[in-house]
Amino acid sequence: MDVFSEVIGSLRTGRAKFARTRHLGRWGNRFGPEPGMGFHVVLSGSCWLLTESDPPVRLSAGDVVLLPRGAVHGLAGSPDRGLAALPPDSAGPDGGDGDEDAGCATLLCGAYRLDHAPPHPFLRSLPEVIHLPAQLGHHPALRSAVDLLAADLSDPQPGADAARPALLDLLLVYVLRAWLREEASRRPGAGWQAALDDPAVAAALRQMHAAPQQPWTVQQLGALTGLSRTTFARRFTAAMGLPPLAYLTWWRLNRAAQLLVRDDAALATVARRVGYASEFAFANAFKREFGVSPGRFRRTRRQEPVQHDYDLAGVPAG
Repeated sequence: MDVFSEVIGSLRTGRAKFARTRHLGRWGNRFGPEPGMGFHVVLSGSCWLLTESDPPVRLSAGDVVLLPRGAVHGLAGSPDRGLAALPPDSAGPDGGDGDEDAGCATLLCGAYRLDHAPPHPFLRSLPEVIHLPAQLGHHPALRSAVDLLAADLSDPQPGADAARPALLDLLLVYVLRAWLREEASRRPGAGWQAALDDPAVAAALRQMHAAPQQPWTVQQLGALTGLSRTTFARRFTAAMGLPPLAYLTWWRLNRAAQLLVRDDAALATVARRVGYASEFAFANAFKREFGVSPGRFRRTRRQEPVQHDYDLAGVPAG
């Protein structure tokens, strides 16, 4: 059981939407709030990242930015334009008003759609902005993914419609991996990397993810990891930010939400699959978490219109 893969799978849904754009002159665009994880890759040139709370950050070719909760932000050719003054992004191919000394950049901008379920604790632990500069020797796997994506966008080949979504999924995995490694170096022994590196916490997570239907207790989970109930609960809570059974409840209900949308099983069957002995107990717990009954959640989600992705990646490189 690869817990990190399951976590990423629980965060997002559908294919990423994206646009490849080229900008010249005194250009700038405002993005967000986005109901998903926004991202930007600087394919060539440079620009500035503007946020509501931090000073402008210069972005160079190869830099990657991820906005885990779709926060309002802007990209511009120069740092002297306030975020509020930037026009909303229109996903158009070009921008600028003639002053070519102000900035030139080719960008890949887009978003990963998030599931409607309450966010995973991992997502809540991420900062508003993740900026990974293209430093030589840093995160080579991420750099390779960026290079592959840039090459596929610059010179489309047969199979591009299959390759690009796969590369965008790979980009997300490598960005989050890189952030975990950097966070572990900044805060040794804390955060999600520490949880995944802790044999006891990681083993308990694998058990909960693999078999949420089991009637786990803190004592059982601690025994599986060779720890006392008290020691295990303390280590798990310190690493995850949630007590073991609170995390288990969240995971059970998240899995139930996925099953309700993707499966035609009866509510009682869904309840048993995620560890609830009765449909009544499951329905009460689900409503506390999601604000609606399981049946209404299923009907509403299945009636939602299909969201079409957009792909404006055919703009020639500047």
